[in-house]
Amino acid sequence: MTTGCRTTTAFLTVLCGLLLTIVGLSQHWPVWAWATLAVLLLLGPAAAFKVASLRRGSLPVDFEEQLTAAPVDRREHHVSRVALPSHWADYDFVFSATVRWYLVEVPGNHPVLNPAGLAVDAVLDRARAVTEQREPSRASLVQHELSGALSTMRPDPTGHLHAMAEDVTLTLAQHDQERLDKLAEVRKDKAVWEHQRKYEQSRRQYLGEDVLKDTGSAVVWWLAKNDEHVERTVADLGLLAQLTSAANDTDVPERLRELVWQQPDEPADAGLLTESEAPAEPRHTAADHLAGFFDAMGFTGADDRRTMLAAMISELVKGQDRPETAEDLLRRFAPPAAYPSYGSDRGEDDGQRTDHSGGVGSNDAARPHGDGLLDARP
Repeated sequence: MTTGCRTTTAFLTVLCGLLLTIVGLSQHWPVWAWATLAVLLLLGPAAAFKVASLRRGSLPVDFEEQLTAAPVDRREHHVSRVALPSHWADYDFVFSATVRWYLVEVPGNHPVLNPAGLAVDAVLDRARAVTEQREPSRASLVQHELSGALSTMRPDPTGHLHAMAEDVTLTLAQHDQERLDKLAEVRKDKAVWEHQRKYEQSRRQYLGEDVLKDTGSAVVWWLAKNDEHVERTVADLGLLAQLTSAANDTDVPERLRELVWQQPDEPADAGLLTESEAPAEPRHTAADHLAGFFDAMGFTGADDRRTMLAAMISELVKGQDRPETAEDLLRRFAPPAAYPSYGSDRGEDDGQRTDHSGGVGSNDAARPHGDGLLDARP
């Protein structure tokens, strides 16, 4: 029986004696009962010790001490900032830890050992097997993984000792961490840009191949968006036809052109303008170009040279079968009342001539002299 068992047996014997004493006093036991109680309290522990000794057999008393393992002499060594490879080239982890080990009994002819070196080498081999399969961007996660992988005592390859590691830390160099942060930011920006580009492509494809495929599709799409405003959709038919034609790089269909030329501020039933009646873009006439020429030459509006040259050019233009242009030049630069145009009919009366506007007046003051150009004087 071990020491703990003996102590427990003695404690239980005393406790039972106290309880039976209290019961005997309360029940007024006779004298012979007290004698029996005393005998039982003495024989009970003795019987227990005897049974325990018979169960142990012939084992010596110090067998328990023989089964106890001898104390292990464990030592430790601290390593710091050791570069371990990662899954990415040129991105190394920085490893630090406390290496613990104990020697294993070996035959007497073994060589002199450096147990600290063997233990550190064994731990680094185990750590490198893990880190070279991990990406450097997960340094904190790999640190906890290493803490678990190196937390058990394992024999080194030589079999001379068992080693483990505690207080494991795993980091990256600062410049490598900054590069990884920049790469991560670029990847995120690229992913966002790719999503935006695909979104824009999807929208263009939807509008070009579905909504604006033809005018009918555009009208149905616009009506679906304005299902409570049918009149608005009808009023926008011309705009939708133009938009569809522009999206497909084609001309507006003939049947829809009258809707395109409809005045935007008129109601739908106010009448439609044909293409020939539609307001045309402003065009520069010959008179406008001639006015620009006069301005460039410095002939102001009160300069007599403007009138003289305009009258000469009007006669030349009339000879080219452009009477409308000639009339426009005279109307703008040589008013008929002051500067009548000269006809080419020499058989008319010298005292009277018909001007450009059809009036009759004297031409004595502005008759051409000689065979040269007109000499117009006010």
